[in-house]
Amino acid sequence: MSEIRAAMSRLKQAQKSSKGAAAYSRYVNRPLGRPLAATAYAIGMTPTQVTMVSALCTLSGVALIALLTPTVWSSVLVAVLLVLGYALDSADGQLARLTGTGSLAGEWLDHFFDSLKLATIHLAVLVCWFRFYEIDEAWLLVPLAFAAIANTFFFGIMAADFLRRIHRLQAPVETAEAPREAWRSGSLYSLAVIPTDYGFLSLSFVLLWWQPGFMVVYTVLAAINALMLFLAAMRWYRSIRGLEAHA
Repeated sequence: MSEIRAAMSRLKQAQKSSKGAAAYSRYVNRPLGRPLAATAYAIGMTPTQVTMVSALCTLSGVALIALLTPTVWSSVLVAVLLVLGYALDSADGQLARLTGTGSLAGEWLDHFFDSLKLATIHLAVLVCWFRFYEIDEAWLLVPLAFAAIANTFFFGIMAADFLRRIHRLQAPVETAEAPREAWRSGSLYSLAVIPTDYGFLSLSFVLLWWQPGFMVVYTVLAAINALMLFLAAMRWYRSIRGLEAHA
């Protein structure tokens, strides 16, 4: 226990920037991931092993969405697995920073499973609605659309970050982009973008057993994410154009 407490103390000093993070990730998921990372450190796990456990939890939850008839208990189980998987997804990075064992391969693996869960969770909802919900077939377009939105959102984030990294290597001087985006580190922004947070989506699955309630929440989240994607795409484009202007 003393080793875990010591690791927890060190982890508090090894947190990455919360700029742009949604409220769930900032105030819930990272704190949840911290004791998991400390425990993993104490028992000698590597960041890659934590990533694999995270993927196992997440994909198990995704599979249950498609395979089990939604009940109160199965819905709670799905939500717990998804939330735990997401917390472990934070823990692997925290463990890597704590031990100084971060690597490009580890970052790639983390993003690989992020992409996999986004590609499968909405398809699992599609299967669930088709198999277990008594709805008009037109409603099946909602999870299909959400899948496209989520994957495009993820690619947009990764591509913008990748291009910024290249720019920093080519022109390692501070540009005017940073002041323009300082507002993204505030609490108001963090709360405003919470519907785009995967963790918030994970929590919504506690309602999976309640067909009308889950359909409303899920559809509203899909619509908000579509709007957020449109706004983010314009911001990313302006941001990348701004980097070119300062090249």
